[in-house]
Amino acid sequence: MEMNQVFLETAEKQFLYYKQLGEKAMEQLDSEQLFQSWNEDANSIAVIVKHLWGNMMSRWTDVLTTDGEKSWRERDAEFVNDFSTREELLAKWEEGWNCLLGAIRLFTPEQMSHIIYIRNEGHTVMEAIIRQLAHYPYHVGQIIHTAKMLKETSWDSLSIPRNGSDQYNGGKFAKPKARKHFTEDELQSLAKDEKPQ
Repeated sequence: MEMNQVFLETAEKQFLYYKQLGEKAMEQLDSEQLFQSWNEDANSIAVIVKHLWGNMMSRWTDVLTTDGEKSWRERDAEFVNDFSTREELLAKWEEGWNCLLGAIRLFTPEQMSHIIYIRNEGHTVMEAIIRQLAHYPYHVGQIIHTAKMLKETSWDSLSIPRNGSDQYNGGKFAKPKARKHFTEDELQSLAKDEKPQ
């Protein structure tokens, strides 16, 4: 398989993995906790989601033909919460991720070297994807950290639980060697969880 196609498939899986982590963190909180911040310089989860949504909508709408910093984007307003419910917050979360993932799924391998612009600075499509593969997980990490600090009951681990490395590694090494993306098991597990019982 062509390397650019592998890159696109890997990037999509990586983005989906971090989307899943953010969702699993937010699911562990009461609705009001999504809107709490530690102090005036700290962003609530709602504000982080709003910023991610604004960035994703700006960067990935008409990505091949317009600058990634759209004239209609109001970045400063992204850091002022105006969400009032969990449902509204999650709707923006989904809209942003759908915009990103929709763009990723439309790219062809040949387009990876095309030049696109963010604030008049040229990037290849591949460079723009890598840029956001660093940016979005940074903010998902903030969501997870904030959620762990706010949760008043025990935290449900989003990765290998404490003192669970030997069991986790034992399961991995019990299987034959295979070429696969490390997120595949986690994404398949999520898909099973979402099916009606």
